[in-house]
Amino acid sequence: MTLAIRAARPGDAAAVAAIYAPFVTSDVVSFETEAPDEAQMALRMTGTDGLYPWLVATVAGPAGETIAGYAYAGRFRERAAYRHVVETSIYLSPEARGRGIGRRLYQALLETLRVQHFTQAMGVITLPNDRSVRLHEAVGFRPVGVLEAVGHKYGRWIDVGLWQCALGERDAPAADILPFTEVGVRLPGGGGAAPDGN
Repeated sequence: MTLAIRAARPGDAAAVAAIYAPFVTSDVVSFETEAPDEAQMALRMTGTDGLYPWLVATVAGPAGETIAGYAYAGRFRERAAYRHVVETSIYLSPEARGRGIGRRLYQALLETLRVQHFTQAMGVITLPNDRSVRLHEAVGFRPVGVLEAVGHKYGRWIDVGLWQCALGERDAPAADILPFTEVGVRLPGGGGAAPDGN
């Protein structure tokens, strides 16, 4: 398996939307009830003016590059004092699960966020979801709380767990956030790609 991790591009929107759709239409992992189409997903991917990262993991095969999963970060809460905190998400295709792709993709997202000077990453996980909990904890998240019965989907109330990952030292001074378009994808150990993902 030849795995590559790069910045998402507008042309990836159809594949990203296809990976995400089952989590909306046949699962409670996402609290959305209508899956976004290609155009809506493209708007989400480009809607942060280059501040927050969207990454894809690709696998090379006989038919060319296939997107196996994607991960991204976004604003955690609106008020200015939260500006150094992000909420992160990751979704994998069924074929990509259990192959280490999720861990490598998530590690790249977290390293990119560190270089951007974000200080905390928050994972919001529908419970129960053992697979997602294992992945988050494998890359450094720790459980910090449960919001009980906050979601209602498919006729039932759903709990949500909060997982937190420190991206730097607690007492370090706050630094200006660097846009993803300037930083590019960063890999653990100091590797990285150009800002456009090439």
